Amino acid sequence: MIGRRDRASVRDGLRGERGSVAAELAVALPAALLAVLFGVGALNAAATQVALQDAAADAARLLGRGESAARAAGVVSAAVSGARSSSQGAGDLVCVTASADLRVGRIISVPLRASSCALAGGL
Repeated sequence: MIGRRDRASVRDGLRGERGSVAAELAVALPAALLAVLFGVGALNAAATQVALQDAAADAARLLGRGESAARAAGVVSAAVSGARSSSQGAGDLVCVTASADLRVGRIISVPLRASSCALAGGL
């Protein structure tokens, strides 16, 4: 059983802790928000990289079937806004390299690049 004196010392100890939760939250909340923003940015970069790789593969297949380079470039730019592409032949292969700059806010720019090859003269 707690006596009166013990209860008074517990109350005095709790008064000294008053406001500490708010202070800890004020310190931890910006760090937590920053971690969430970095996570969302990483997911966005991964999704854009997958779309860029898929567009490069589609463009390589189009060039392999004999389509125009303009149409292949259109596939890449339609898949990822602001993406650029270049193509080159290497023997029986047609290779396409697609690249884009992913902007994270106004400060950070992440360059993304994807390459894919297809057999030339395919159907």
